[in-house]
Amino acid sequence: MPPLDPKTVPVLDAIAGRKSVRRFLPDPVPEETVRKILEVSARAPSGTNSQPWFVHVATGAARDRVSREVIAAAKAGERKEEYEYSPHPWFEPYVSRRRKVGYDLYALYGIKKEDMPARTAAALRNFEFFGAPVGLFFSMDRRLLYGSWLDCGMFMQNVMVAARGFGLETCPQEAWCSYGPAVRRALGIPDDQVLMSGMSLGYEDKSAPENGLVTVREPVDVFAKFLKE
Repeated sequence: MPPLDPKTVPVLDAIAGRKSVRRFLPDPVPEETVRKILEVSARAPSGTNSQPWFVHVATGAARDRVSREVIAAAKAGERKEEYEYSPHPWFEPYVSRRRKVGYDLYALYGIKKEDMPARTAAALRNFEFFGAPVGLFFSMDRRLLYGSWLDCGMFMQNVMVAARGFGLETCPQEAWCSYGPAVRRALGIPDDQVLMSGMSLGYEDKSAPENGLVTVREPVDVFAKFLKE
């Protein structure tokens, strides 16, 4: 059987072409479309069909409110992490991978490494949803454990891939979790739910230089071992 060409197989193309978009068009996304994306994505597997995910969909005034609250908290230095996302300090090979994507992105923004005000302004654009009209916030019951985090991750991946079937793109943003209290105040998320991530959803602005970023992926033989005996 000849190898499959991702360009001719829609599901493979949807996965291979997924990227984090950092500038969106203001065009509205119909609620019916968002509902369909979430409905399809809920086919994600979960341990004993527990379906631990919950999604807070912010549009219109709610979207603007959470944006204002979090930007104000960020400028006031009111950072409070929802959970430990990464090790301190990072180590190889992860340090080099992080640095490369950071340097490549700032180059496309036209921001020099030493220009801290510009870097700060760029970081704050996370909390404007990069202009996207829809913000998704994913949470789950705090009592759940590691298996449910895996389940929610698979659900989120489905959302990102399913969105592409409607001509939409996304940007998953754990950055929102650095200001959990502000997000909670704005959206009424109860304290018994852990905020796992935010996500911008909308139509890509294809004229934006930053959306031309193509991140490097390691070849299969770096991260996989094939055992035959």
